[in-house]
Amino acid sequence: MENTNTLIYLLKDRFSFIDEIHNSEKLNSKIVSLLFTSFSCFAIYGAIIGATNSTMPIQILSSAVKLPALYLITLIVCFPTLYIFNAFFGSRSSIRQHWAYLLSAITVIAVLLCGFAPISLFFLLTINDKFFFLLLNVAIFVLTGTLGVSFLYRTMKPTEVEEQAGNVKIRKNILKFWLGLYGFVGTQLGWTLRPFFGTGSSFELFRPREGSFFTAVWESFHRIGF
Repeated sequence: MENTNTLIYLLKDRFSFIDEIHNSEKLNSKIVSLLFTSFSCFAIYGAIIGATNSTMPIQILSSAVKLPALYLITLIVCFPTLYIFNAFFGSRSSIRQHWAYLLSAITVIAVLLCGFAPISLFFLLTINDKFFFLLLNVAIFVLTGTLGVSFLYRTMKPTEVEEQAGNVKIRKNILKFWLGLYGFVGTQLGWTLRPFFGTGSSFELFRPREGSFFTAVWESFHRIGF
């Protein structure tokens, strides 16, 4: 019940929700609820993309665990960088407040993905084109990720009222850099945790570690003549 109330509050009045984080109100309960909600929503969407290969039910379970792990582990890896640099340049927000801000943005992404879940499931059940299904979900991931990043930037962007002008500019640049870093780390972690889509003839928990996502993209461009 608490998790549902937190989700509804975030969706209907996210500005008041963020103000409560600013004022350190009920941080512990918010953090627990956001963790549970984001994990659950990511798991639902992960199960759908894992169901591409309907003959491998274990792939559904694997993707249901790996998708939330992708977002949350990336957050854990990148979190210290954001907090330390913000604290060094004058941020007054505590570690718990930083963590609550980031979890709020992650939960927004997770809930938006859950909103697209019926669409993704519809195409999964009505077409037999795995490449189209893959492209559709990549577009959904890009859209929801962009909206989540935009929400986080508006939430954590320092204002002139809060800090001296010099620090405001530095912290805005730190936040922009961190958002790029989060995307960079998340992309590589996603490459490491693949496959998420059940496209193979047999179950694979992980594929062999070979290079990185970025070298794979570079090599793909070379293969098609770019």
